[in-house]
Amino acid sequence: MSKTLADIGEFGLIRRIHEFLKKEGFQAPEVILGIGDDTASFQPRAGYNVLVTCDCLVEGRHYLPDYITPSDLGRRAMAINISDIGAMGGRPLYALVSLGLKSDTPVADVEAMYHGFCMELNPFEASIIGGNLTKMEDIIFIDITLIGEVKQGKIMLRSTARVGDAILITGYPGQAAAGLHLLSRSQSTEDLREHPLARAYISPSHRAKEGWRIGQSGVATAMIDTSDGFLGDLGHICKESGVGAVLIQEKFPISEDLRQTAAQLKLDPYELFLQESDDYELIFTCSPDKVSQIRSVIASVSDVPVTEVGKITEIVGIIQLRLPDGTKRRIQPTGWDHFGK
Repeated sequence: MSKTLADIGEFGLIRRIHEFLKKEGFQAPEVILGIGDDTASFQPRAGYNVLVTCDCLVEGRHYLPDYITPSDLGRRAMAINISDIGAMGGRPLYALVSLGLKSDTPVADVEAMYHGFCMELNPFEASIIGGNLTKMEDIIFIDITLIGEVKQGKIMLRSTARVGDAILITGYPGQAAAGLHLLSRSQSTEDLREHPLARAYISPSHRAKEGWRIGQSGVATAMIDTSDGFLGDLGHICKESGVGAVLIQEKFPISEDLRQTAAQLKLDPYELFLQESDDYELIFTCSPDKVSQIRSVIASVSDVPVTEVGKITEIVGIIQLRLPDGTKRRIQPTGWDHFGK
C-alpha cells in the first residue's frame, strides 16, 4: 500500500522533496541558501533587473483533477508562471512552491508533481529554492512564486504599443478552450487524454524562449501572454498603451484540429480563438517593416508559427473586427475574470 502524507508527516515530506530536488532538480551556483533555512537567498547578476511573478492553481477552479495526472499538474502550474517571465522578455531562475495538500494524498503524487515542476524548470537551469506546506480538508492548491531576470533596458511591457504597429500572435489560441469543451462533454476522459486539443488544455505550453529572444532583439514594441485569452489580453495592451486595434478575421490562425473539433462541437472556431483560453501564447506588436525580422528571431529558437492578425489604431480602447465581407464590428475586450459573473 502506498504511503500518504499522513504516514510520513510534514517534515518527512520536506525531507523527501529536498532529496528529490537534489537528484532531479538543477542546482544553481548563484543560490546562497536554498531549502532548509527560514528564507532562501541568491546573488543577482550585475546588469540585470529581477522579475517576480506568482500564480496559483486551485482544484476545481483552475484544473479538474479527473482530467490531469500529478506530473501534468506540476508542469501546468510551473508553465503558467514561466509564461509570465517570458512575456516580459526574461528567463526564469528560482521558484518558491507552496502546496495545500490533503492528508490522504499519496506521497508518490507529490513527488510526481515535483517531477513536473522540474521538467519545466530544468531546460532553463532554473531551481526550486523553497516554499511552504499546509494541510487542506477538501481541495488542494499549488501556489508558485517565480523569480527571473531580464537585461537592463530589454524588459517588455504591455504599455508601449504604438499606433500603426502590426499585431502578431504565436501558435494557435483557442485550442485549450476547445480541449476543455471536449473533455467536459465526454463520458470517458481516458480516451481523450492524448487528443492534441485536450493536451493543449491539460498541459499548456509556454513561449518563454521565444519571449526572451523577442526581448533581446529590441524589435517588438509591446508584449503580453494570453493567460486571459487573446481578446482580453489584447485589451490590456490597448488600455495600458492608450491605443485601439483592428483585427482581420481571415488572418486568424485556426489549426485544422481546432477547425474539426469546433465543427464537431457546433462551436465557432473564431470565437474560440478570441475568447478566454488557457493557451499561454504571446501577443506582441512591432513596426510593420520589422515583421519579417521578428519572425526570423523566433525561428532561431523554435518552429512555433507567428501570424500577423491586425494593427494598432489611434482610437483609444476600441477594438474592431474586420469580417471577410469587409464590414467591421466593434468587439468587447473581455477575458478570464476570477470575480466576473
